[in-house]
Amino acid sequence: MNIRDIPVRVVGPGSQPTGSDGDAITYMDMPGDMSTFVTPVMPEPEDVLFMDGAREAMDWLGAALDEYEPGGEPALADLSGLDEESRDVVNQILGEGEVSIVCDGQVRAHTQESVLAGVWRTLFFDRDDRVVCDLLEVAEIPKVVGFAAECDGAVDTAADGVAGELANALPILVELQSHHEKYAQGNRPHSINLTLLPLSEPELEFIDQRLGRGPVDILSRAYGKCEVISTKTAGIWWVRYYNSMGVLILNTLEVADVPSVVKAAPEDLVDSAERLKEILEPYWSEVA
Repeated sequence: MNIRDIPVRVVGPGSQPTGSDGDAITYMDMPGDMSTFVTPVMPEPEDVLFMDGAREAMDWLGAALDEYEPGGEPALADLSGLDEESRDVVNQILGEGEVSIVCDGQVRAHTQESVLAGVWRTLFFDRDDRVVCDLLEVAEIPKVVGFAAECDGAVDTAADGVAGELANALPILVELQSHHEKYAQGNRPHSINLTLLPLSEPELEFIDQRLGRGPVDILSRAYGKCEVISTKTAGIWWVRYYNSMGVLILNTLEVADVPSVVKAAPEDLVDSAERLKEILEPYWSEVA
């Protein structure tokens, strides 16, 4: 399993019939690709029966899923010491799910959600791209996302020298800063839907420049694609939704610890515990 690759398939638009007035008839794009649970392809039971490393890792994972409390701290296991055969089996069991995360700051890491929602695999890298740690996690959101909270920059709302054609962008930055301060004091998360606002491309680029980029980028693939990008201000995220044709359909700025779109739901974690038992039942259940 190569979690450093994030495969995204974009389907090109098809031809459209022409209306009686000569204009092309257009329809809302419907989802053409959805990620669903697929039972991982496993080796024969006799081939894995005595792979103690893989068995121990899966025993830990089953217990962690059973014991996990919604909203609790991530449960972590270090798989760095697994032998290669056991690692291959673990990789086959976990597979690749919908969410991929890249952290590129003081800490460099790639996280891939498994086919079991709420089960994550995180590889940490040194500056020479060598893997220095291999973590298995059970959590609504993996611990690596927390590195976005280390950004301590404030939203730049200065109006000096801003060209007139960028005037619509400044109130958005002011609104973001205001709600960010309120959120830090205990208020609810806040979202600004940029899709509904009369913003030009230069204005969007100006907002992007002022907010800057944080260390964490998240990609979620289900219906279409969703990109979640941290900014230089902890707790402010840029979230972009694309349909299955790769067209941007929703563009938002969110004030929150982590946008809810990337979190595994509590009921999904319960379901993952049951699915894991089903996957492993033919392999190690007969061994005391």
